Amino acid sequence: MKLQYSLLIASLAMMPFGAYAQSSIDAYQVSTSDLNGTARFQAMAGAFTALGGDVSTLTQNPAGIGVYRSSELGMTLDVDAQKATATGANKFTMDQTKVNFDNLTYVGSIKTGSKLMPYFSWGFGYNRAVSFNRKFSGYCYPTDGSLSNYIASFTNGLGYTTEDLLETNTYNPYSQGTADWLSILAYNAYMINPNEHGEYQGLYQNGTDGDASVLLQESGRVDEYNIDFGGNFENTVYWGLGFGITDLSYTRQVLYDEQMADARIPDQNASGLTNGTAYFSLDNLKKVDGTGFNIKFGLIFRPINEFRIGAAIHTPTWYSLNTNYDALVDYEYTPNYGTWGYKGNKDTDLASFSWRLRSPWKFMVGAAGVLMNRLIISADYEYQAFQDMHISAPVYDKWGSQIGYEPYYAANQDVKDYFKSANIIRLGAEFRAMPWLSLRLGYSCSTTNVTDNAKNGVYEVLTNGTDASYIFNDTAQYVTAGLGFRYQAFYLDMAYVHKHLDSTWHAYTDYMGTRAPQCKVTNNNNKLVFSLGFKF
Repeated sequence: MKLQYSLLIASLAMMPFGAYAQSSIDAYQVSTSDLNGTARFQAMAGAFTALGGDVSTLTQNPAGIGVYRSSELGMTLDVDAQKATATGANKFTMDQTKVNFDNLTYVGSIKTGSKLMPYFSWGFGYNRAVSFNRKFSGYCYPTDGSLSNYIASFTNGLGYTTEDLLETNTYNPYSQGTADWLSILAYNAYMINPNEHGEYQGLYQNGTDGDASVLLQESGRVDEYNIDFGGNFENTVYWGLGFGITDLSYTRQVLYDEQMADARIPDQNASGLTNGTAYFSLDNLKKVDGTGFNIKFGLIFRPINEFRIGAAIHTPTWYSLNTNYDALVDYEYTPNYGTWGYKGNKDTDLASFSWRLRSPWKFMVGAAGVLMNRLIISADYEYQAFQDMHISAPVYDKWGSQIGYEPYYAANQDVKDYFKSANIIRLGAEFRAMPWLSLRLGYSCSTTNVTDNAKNGVYEVLTNGTDASYIFNDTAQYVTAGLGFRYQAFYLDMAYVHKHLDSTWHAYTDYMGTRAPQCKVTNNNNKLVFSLGFKF
């Protein structure tokens, strides 16, 4: 591996207070994007950068609001059927269906009487920007190592003594010490044990036969509340300025277990090691919530009625976030010979801390053609700068009181090592078959934002807290279609959206030549979207 193991230890040593450290993986988990909006917007795969005239443009290209010459009120909901298949030693498929309220938006427009800027528009809207819902189960056999061995390796590197880690009636290492919480939890649950040389050893050894399984569930959302203003110059150049306030809620629960035969377990007096059967189950629960704000600016240029080009830039969303997490280990160790054993459970304290995140900034361009006032063909390109995410950690005085924030340099370097820009292509078409009926199609593709070095194990991937697992997403594709109905001032739009996303789940990072258990995860979501509104 190109990244030396000593650098991993140095990075871990920089984590403040054992638990209160955020990682680049935290930033990645809450910064994903999705295809959401009105049914018309989704039916055309979101290819609206150069079009406008839809309330979803409040969250994409605010210049689209300048196209309006009347007012509009609309709302959207969807039914999302999700299927996730995890492939390890076997294939496991899990289904779930969610009903979401996607948006409620009002756009107002007035005629100014000015030749220079004949119309001025404004809009207020709620939009479900991202849904974090995902659930899958996976199984890996055989394993090349154990989470316990990974914990032992960095615990040795950090130089913790047994006094640093042992929880007693008079000493709580979670609240009174500075050791890494995963080291504390693993030591007290006999996942790591001192050997004859005084070094910590994990459960896996030469000759161990082991398997691993996972049940992971993510839920939550990013809701955005928008205030946009826009207009046009001589019905040729359209402009828009938008302000977004975001509300983020993310929950992640991971149940990970390993079972091993001929493992290295503590002996009867816990003073040495012997061979036996080992089982542990690690249950992690993490919740992240907070608010943020961003600014969007866009332009659309219509040199002739049949052609438009557009561009928009989104600042990062500046988040103030709070994280809470805890973990529980159930364990059972049985010797190959003898009737004694160890069985029980250990849990952590509840960790709670604040942090700040600057999400990726975005830039998009698009072009659209309008033929015979019946056919629209539109294409977009979007750039998302994931490598520019930035994390700030809380700063404490000597009494433990928080006094501010400063850049978390280790995590920000990991951001640059693990992540790169994502590139999104969107194609959409609409054909007005009759004055009251429109037919729509779309396709969108988003490239992975994970670097090859991170995906292929060149870098050790650091997480925070007691959950060493992570998921890296690959290319996401959307195939969409829809219908639009008009009756006087009212409209009803429907869309079908198929999303295909490949990901890889890692139980923990690859380290020192050891390959961690992995599962390939395929998500196929099928969504029906309905929008209702009227123009006046």
